[in-house]
Amino acid sequence: MTTPDTSASQLLTRVLSALLREDVVGLRSRNTLVHRPDGDWLRLPTPEGDALLLPVAEDGYQCAHAARLPLLVRESDGTALTSYESVLDALRALAEPEDRSGFDAFAEECRQTLATMRLHAATRAEVAGVLTARHGDDPARWSGLTGGPAYDTLAARLDHPVYPTARGRSGLGEEQLRAYAPEFHPRFTLRWLAVPRDAVTLTGKFPEFWPTSETLGLPEVRDTHVALPVHPLTVDALRAAGLPDGSVLSDRAYLDVLPTLSMRTVATIADPYVHLKLPLATATLGLRNKRTIKPGTLVDGAAGQRLLEAVLARETRFRDSILHADETTYAHAGHEMLAVMCRRYPAGLDDAVVVPMAALLAEAPDGRPVLDHLADRFYGGDPLALLDACLTLLFDWQTTLFGYGIALESHQQNISLVLRPGGVRLLFKDNDGPRINTDRLDTVLPGPWGFDDARVFGRDDGPVADLFATITVHLCAGAYAFGPARHRHALLGLIRDRLTEAVDRLGSDAGAELRARVLNAPRLPVKAMVTAGTLLSKERSGAADINKHYTTGPNYLLPPGRSA
Repeated sequence: MTTPDTSASQLLTRVLSALLREDVVGLRSRNTLVHRPDGDWLRLPTPEGDALLLPVAEDGYQCAHAARLPLLVRESDGTALTSYESVLDALRALAEPEDRSGFDAFAEECRQTLATMRLHAATRAEVAGVLTARHGDDPARWSGLTGGPAYDTLAARLDHPVYPTARGRSGLGEEQLRAYAPEFHPRFTLRWLAVPRDAVTLTGKFPEFWPTSETLGLPEVRDTHVALPVHPLTVDALRAAGLPDGSVLSDRAYLDVLPTLSMRTVATIADPYVHLKLPLATATLGLRNKRTIKPGTLVDGAAGQRLLEAVLARETRFRDSILHADETTYAHAGHEMLAVMCRRYPAGLDDAVVVPMAALLAEAPDGRPVLDHLADRFYGGDPLALLDACLTLLFDWQTTLFGYGIALESHQQNISLVLRPGGVRLLFKDNDGPRINTDRLDTVLPGPWGFDDARVFGRDDGPVADLFATITVHLCAGAYAFGPARHRHALLGLIRDRLTEAVDRLGSDAGAELRARVLNAPRLPVKAMVTAGTLLSKERSGAADINKHYTTGPNYLLPPGRSA
């Protein structure tokens, strides 16, 4: 028997839910709720006097409703639109003329994602076999940083909690995905470009395994050039963008690596404690969310790390429980296609399980969630106890940062659990996109802190609380409550209780702000990622930052009976 292909229906259901959540063409704000024997429908009138009907169910995770079936229905003739192409065509017709090209672009994202989902389904057993052969049959014992990329492989096959087409990567086909994408756990070798020293900005010191000019077959530039790694997928795009004058591309590939969940960051096999973040010629989570590296983000990542180290020096109770990767070594040649950041992880993790939060709900090779395997080994078979320990520490740390006026863009991909028998620690990376209320921070840790992006700073709690809600609450807590339905009620209560305790512990006016803006707010900010990332231009959406462009949704943190 063959497994039925459910990828198209799963994708369309997620797409419809996202478009509803983001109120695309008024799908949320202009509808009328219609009760029918088979369930609820939302009725969206069209200018021609017809209407589109969307079957929905009550949800509560960032939107009051979610699509319950993968279709739209034309009211006038009962035509069911059951493909992403027909659904987007119908919604495109309701958009302003200047916005319609965004629907075409999003349709291409859907096409790429559907192909990738089908590829994932077809290769599940193959990849499970690779992981088991390399790392063992129990994912709860994939120890140290050598196990991290294996967890990333599982996480890459899981849908993003919010963005419906996250598995698609623009411009990459099956051959390229198999060779370089994390969901296939491939090993490959980097290319290298020798760049004149005076064209390179270097901060910090490269790792010991960095190639010499002789290693790359370029002895003639030993004293004049710096070797920078280039992802194999970026070589042609870098050539097209124009190499810096005097640069030489080595014919020799060097340094074997494995892709991590972000794909543009690779783990070095020579030293698992060192990862390299490289520009990648693709986009994910939206057409405009390109995977290149702007030099300013390298500066900001190091600045964010220095700031967090300063907070940790004051908040000594977190010194043994909160870890940060070192991201102060980086180099660039002045444009976003040629750069590298050397991420060094803290020592002493070989005997621990280091698993990104993004992998907790992923399917292990035996079909069970990774979370359950970890709970079996470390928490007596109780997944709630593991999540309780994680969320208690996470909320304590993040609310403490809020007291300093800081919120991090530390989503599931950027936080790993460090598990040993008897406890959990949290390991953070990628600190380049925070929001900071300088009125709070300057009273205890006055700057300047050296951030390049002026959007980091403000003088009120609003942007900081928005980032706290959309990242720490929605992606690092709520996503688990609304993931495995068997734990939903218990997890929502747990999240509410642990966040309340952390806010109470914070006290002061910062605690009052978090209580008002997050715990007790009638509605919470919600990322509008499809709108800002693909559907609308920045001029049309007004998004200053496509990753921090919001709409609003119901507050599932409110006690039962108080929900908006």
